[in-house]
Amino acid sequence: MINGVGFLIILACVFGSFMLAGGKMDVILHALPHEMMAIGGAALGAFLVANSIGTVKLAGKGLGRAFKGSKWTADRYRALLALLFSLLDTFKKKGATGIEPHLDSPEESSIFKRYPEVLADHHLVEFVCDYLRMMTVGFDDPNQLAEAMDGDIERHHAEEHGPQHALQSMADGLPAIGIVAAVLGVIKTMGSIDQPVEVLGAMIGGALVGTFLGVLLSYCFVGPLASKLNEVIKDDGQPYLIVKAAVVAYAQGLPVQVAVEIARRLTPSVHAPSFQQLETALSEVKNELAAVPA
Repeated sequence: MINGVGFLIILACVFGSFMLAGGKMDVILHALPHEMMAIGGAALGAFLVANSIGTVKLAGKGLGRAFKGSKWTADRYRALLALLFSLLDTFKKKGATGIEPHLDSPEESSIFKRYPEVLADHHLVEFVCDYLRMMTVGFDDPNQLAEAMDGDIERHHAEEHGPQHALQSMADGLPAIGIVAAVLGVIKTMGSIDQPVEVLGAMIGGALVGTFLGVLLSYCFVGPLASKLNEVIKDDGQPYLIVKAAVVAYAQGLPVQVAVEIARRLTPSVHAPSFQQLETALSEVKNELAAVPA
């Protein structure tokens, strides 16, 4: 929603100021179709040449993510912390045999099904299950766990940022592509040098529309969307650091609630539950776990 409002403000202010200054929109509207064909086509073609088909597909989804924003809200962060407490508490009290069924089939797990908003994030659930499963087979050295988790998080973030870098590269190239379109317009104008001044003026104005569009699309549309996607990717990656903090703290021998409290402190401040809110939520989780037969 906010992206659409921003784009409307851009268009209204840019073209509104042009018309208020006495500019004639008919020159822009006349040149717009073929200039957009040249710039848009060249940018799309270059994008396809420069990136793999996988990156191209992810970039399309990335634009959708840029418009929707991060899916991680205060409620979802609370659910993640409660899930981590439930899993670690079950691990501590019931051992490997008690936790393994939940890790092997999280979609059928009574614990995971309490938090459907977290369960829907398949990559994060896989990350949680993989490392808890590793701990069940003796891979529980805190330093080794932290190093392994850092490697996975870094790889995941690199893959997530691939489409964002591709979109940013397109934004960086659009002004130059706009110049290419403008040069073609100048060449066309030079071929009609015998025409009256008013005709040549319109043709030169149309040629400059190419430069204008290239800069406008770069700095007011594609570039901001790439920046917004970068922000969304960063926000969506924070839960992995929260999981790491809780799991490593538990591996260090800290009490489960303390491990989850350490993880809470990595929650973005705008979404972070207070100490009291988390304690209340975990009390409810404890009651739910106590009601489950041993």
